[in-house]
Amino acid sequence: MALYTIVNRDTCISCGSCGSLAPDIYDYDEEGLAFVMEDDNRGTAQVDEEFEEDVQDAFEECPSGSIRISEESFEGDPDKFEKVTT
Repeated sequence: MALYTIVNRDTCISCGSCGSLAPDIYDYDEEGLAFVMEDDNRGTAQVDEEFEEDVQDAFEECPSGSIRISEESFEGDPDKFEKVTT
């Protein structure tokens, strides 16, 4: 199964949860907002299988719902899919 992730930076509250749960995937900019490192937060890079569980954990634990995951590319739009897959 392909897995893609993106951060909705408009709703990110800079809590640090995603970076602690999936440090190989998420990082923070100078304002403390999370982003996906692999594709500069475009949601176009498939998550390596070894990190899928970490990304799932970050998705489930994000208090603002800013972490999005899908089986399809987000193509740069965190709101591309009305219903986000789990």
